[in-house]
Amino acid sequence: MHIIAIGLNYRTTPVEIREKFAFQESELPQALQQLRQTKSILECTIISTCNRTEVYVVADQLHTGRYYTKAFLAEWFKMDLDDINPYLNIWENDHAIEHLFRVTAGLDSMILGETQILGQIRDGFLLAQEENATGTIFNQLFKQAVTLAKRAHSETQINDNPVSVSYAAVELGKKIFGDFHEKCVLIVGAGKMSELTAKHLHANGSNTITVINRTESKAEELAERFSGTARPFNELEDALVQADILISSTGAREYVITASMMKSVLKKRKGRPIFMVDIAVPRDLDPALAEFDDVYLYDIDDLEGIVEANLAERKNEAEKISLMIEKDLVDFKQWLATLGVVPLISALRSKALGI
Repeated sequence: MHIIAIGLNYRTTPVEIREKFAFQESELPQALQQLRQTKSILECTIISTCNRTEVYVVADQLHTGRYYTKAFLAEWFKMDLDDINPYLNIWENDHAIEHLFRVTAGLDSMILGETQILGQIRDGFLLAQEENATGTIFNQLFKQAVTLAKRAHSETQINDNPVSVSYAAVELGKKIFGDFHEKCVLIVGAGKMSELTAKHLHANGSNTITVINRTESKAEELAERFSGTARPFNELEDALVQADILISSTGAREYVITASMMKSVLKKRKGRPIFMVDIAVPRDLDPALAEFDDVYLYDIDDLEGIVEANLAERKNEAEKISLMIEKDLVDFKQWLATLGVVPLISALRSKALGI
């Protein structure tokens, strides 16, 4: 029995590659079923966020577990295995367990110590559990990872200045505009990232927030929470004409705002600049928008500079959490040893080979 984690993240893979490996939320149940039925895979969980796509598996053998997990990713995203290999990170056994603990606690996030990933790991695990893709090992491991992360955040001061990617987007806007008072803010998308962005904008003085989403009821719900206005998706171009700031975070596969759309919008804006932040993966905004004189376009990778400014204050607290992770790694290995799983599987394999 071996625990393997395979994936890519913002540290080593640019957004234009990451967006090609992003699982749609609606696809995850099918993906989990397909991976669970793959040769050598005994348990599995998939974590897919704007900054990382990672697959965690329990496999009967290391080499086959590695190979078939990578083959699953290549098949799912319709790419050649040789083309994706250079981007994939692989963690095995103790390193995989430690990596999961670090990711869940926010120590591997773009913004050190952020808590959004904790909810994403928990949701990913619960979905895998619901799809019967987990078993004894992952049921214990992921519950322990979530419990450890909650304890790390409550027992240290790593969250004294709570931040996230959405917070970084708002901070970037403040550097350009000074404040958001009397600025017209347009949020495209009504998911968790959009909600966090709206929360930070509202807290920083924005009193004119418009929300657009393909499902209008969700836009209305989010807008009402922050005293904003919801508009139907077919009014996107009109909303862009009025906006000073756009923050986009949808789950769309294609660009939501294209260069041709923006060209039409800019004619009506009469030279007024617009600040656009794309925090979606895959990207919502056509990169060609940056070529327009009055458009100031930033994507999720551009936020890294703001992220860096927060690291120094959090690194000391992160060291404390690293010590907690070391102890939990030992605890998990001791629990694992009590199961007798390793000798049992070894015996079954020997028996199978002898038939």
